[in-house]
Amino acid sequence: MSKSIRILWAVPRQRGQFNPAGLALLFLLALVLAGCANSLGGRSYDRSDARKAYKVSFGVVAAVDPVRIEGEAGSLGTAGGAAVGYSLGRLIGSGSASRVAGAVGGVAGAVAGREVEKAATAENGLEISVDMDSGGTLLIVQSADVPFAAGERVRVLRGQGDEARVLKMP
Repeated sequence: MSKSIRILWAVPRQRGQFNPAGLALLFLLALVLAGCANSLGGRSYDRSDARKAYKVSFGVVAAVDPVRIEGEAGSLGTAGGAAVGYSLGRLIGSGSASRVAGAVGGVAGAVAGREVEKAATAENGLEISVDMDSGGTLLIVQSADVPFAAGERVRVLRGQGDEARVLKMP
């Protein structure tokens, strides 16, 4: 197996020791895929949302303001960052110094990986204020996948609890 393939796939160089460059590449690939996994847009539905009833209401958009929807920091970024940090830390020194550097690298990598995952899953959103035909006003924050303008007639779908989304009229 060539050296470039060993790096790309994080094949062990020695028993129990992985190539840090390969681990970093796999970690970044996982974060990119995680960032694409979820969407908070009005036209995106989770598989669990299929075959559920939604109450449909109508209204007029009163105002639209851009917002930033914070990303989520799950275990993927933390664990991946820790693994990469530990592997890179173990390259420093030898013996007990290498183990200490690996532990410090693992903690630093976990913190960095968590923040990378949060940044990768953050997205631009819209705060949409809708004057409902039935009276009252709803304020809904969702992904900016579909633009809305003040004065536009829209549908509001309400699920269970506080879940709601704004959709353009067909």
